Amino acid sequence: QVQLVESGGGLVQTGGSLRLSCAASGGTFSRYVMGWFRQAPGKEREFVAAISWIGGRTYVDSVKGRFTISRDNAKKTVYLQMNSLKPEDTAAYYCAAYIQPYTGASPRGDGTSYDYWGQGTQVTVSS
Repeated sequence: QVQLVESGGGLVQTGGSLRLSCAASGGTFSRYVMGWFRQAPGKEREFVAAISWIGGRTYVDSVKGRFTISRDNAKKTVYLQMNSLKPEDTAAYYCAAYIQPYTGASPRGDGTSYDYWGQGTQVTVSS
């Protein structure tokens, strides 16, 4: 069982930056693929980025070149560095995890693959 706690959200102006953190407890962190999702009011949950235990990454097209996902297995923490933020990035951001099935597996972007979820942290980008 893995518990996930997000932090780092807040209010930022267009073009600004934020770094989200997700601290994990329980389980063996290095075995897990870690992902970030977001959900804006009235919209469906959207995949943002994911990282495998050896650092393979995948991103939704809308954040490529602006967001970077990383992880520190020793600290059991995954990060999402968000630069050049836009009003359309406004959402609640959620950290999620699932056990990587084998070493070379690419991180998945579908939410149904993820077994553990955090409570979320709000990101608001003002225009």
